[in-house]
Amino acid sequence: MRRQRGFTLLELLVALGIFGLVAAMAFSGLRTVLDAREQTARHAERLAELERTMLFLGRDVIQTVDRPIRDELGDTRPALSGGEGHPALELTRSGWANPTGAQRSTLQRVGWEFREERLYRSAWRVLDRAHDSEPYSVPMLRGVRELTIRFLDADREWSDSWPPPEENTPTLPLAISVSLELEDWGAVERLWMVPGGGV
Repeated sequence: MRRQRGFTLLELLVALGIFGLVAAMAFSGLRTVLDAREQTARHAERLAELERTMLFLGRDVIQTVDRPIRDELGDTRPALSGGEGHPALELTRSGWANPTGAQRSTLQRVGWEFREERLYRSAWRVLDRAHDSEPYSVPMLRGVRELTIRFLDADREWSDSWPPPEENTPTLPLAISVSLELEDWGAVERLWMVPGGGV
């Protein structure tokens, strides 16, 4: 009778070693793929957040209308203001959708503000405010280190605040430049023309 011959202990150890090496390489490759996928998802989410912010901000600027408002104390506030002594940007815009047909204006007062490394958009339900008129504020963009808004006047000069102190100046600027310093992507800048600006 022939003796049946199996694997030796050395052969089993070599086979287990090769299997362990292949498994480690496969796990390392899988981990790399999963990390890359997670990083791509984070970048895509961040890009979508930035694009949504710029979309809303751009719509607000290009739909700006020359409609001053009255604040809670009854004082007149300009149609557009920003810079020193103001929130980052506050304006009256058109195009406020009214799908339910409620009895209200299609104009809306909105504001943009930078605080605690976030950019917020606020909106009021009425143009001329009462004492209980509170805006609803939505965080739009996180990880903002710095926000700079400049206004182009009728003389083609950039100003850090609006309205300018001079009398007999147009109520709206020609253009608005917005610069964001993001903690992960650095500087992002956009420029929008203001309809009816300089008039």
